[in-house]
Amino acid sequence: MTVKQLSLPELVDACLELGVPGVGLWREPVQSYGVEATAKLVREAGLTVTTLCRGGFLTAIDPDERAAALADNRRAVEEAATLGTEVLVLVSGGLPAGSKDLHGARERIADALSVLGPYAEEHGVRLAVEPLHPMYAADRCVVSTLTQALDLAERFPAHQVGVTVDTYHIWWDDQAPAQIARAGAGGRIHTFQLADWTTPLPEGVLNGRGQIGDGAIDMREWQGYVEAAGYTGPIEVELFNDGLWARDGREVLTETAERFVTHTAH
Repeated sequence: MTVKQLSLPELVDACLELGVPGVGLWREPVQSYGVEATAKLVREAGLTVTTLCRGGFLTAIDPDERAAALADNRRAVEEAATLGTEVLVLVSGGLPAGSKDLHGARERIADALSVLGPYAEEHGVRLAVEPLHPMYAADRCVVSTLTQALDLAERFPAHQVGVTVDTYHIWWDDQAPAQIARAGAGGRIHTFQLADWTTPLPEGVLNGRGQIGDGAIDMREWQGYVEAAGYTGPIEVELFNDGLWARDGREVLTETAERFVTHTAH
């Protein structure tokens, strides 16, 4: 999504040119190109699919809506397995229309995970619950902190359900470093993502994720927490940013790779 203006073949070519060894894919462009075709494209290029985004949106009350959400998440698991990635990122979903019950919404997520966790395990896929910044709690994700994400994940085996650690969403939380250690001790850090916090936020706030180095977050600090917790997997950069999307995609990818080198310990 950092360079969604590139087609999948263009993205693969640009990654190869830059020496980027893996890519996190989103379901919509994968479905548009074809799941099997995408798997073949990436595999033949020698790239790793680090994660698939996204499953989730599991908070509906209506039985038909819940059944549809579970069916879509099963498809997402199958897509992840076809792409050869072990991690499906979950954005849990916001409050249903007319509801103010955060606790009930989180319990419905747990109910869904009890179904989806074993299904994911059957396909060799792990679910990664991603806490989103509290500004998204009403409409997008009632899981706002790593504490809340781990409280859900720890009801299930670590090889079924873990968490996503994303700097953009947790950098403000002084409990997050301890929760990263908790997640690491349990083998539940399933992916680590970078994006910077820049202000003012855009209208709608969704596409406000800043380029690495442009904002308030110390990437090395958070990388240090995650690696001290035992995480040795890929580090992704995930930027939703209208300004970046309006630019040449290869230029943005090159800049992002350079910023990664500059602002992390790698």
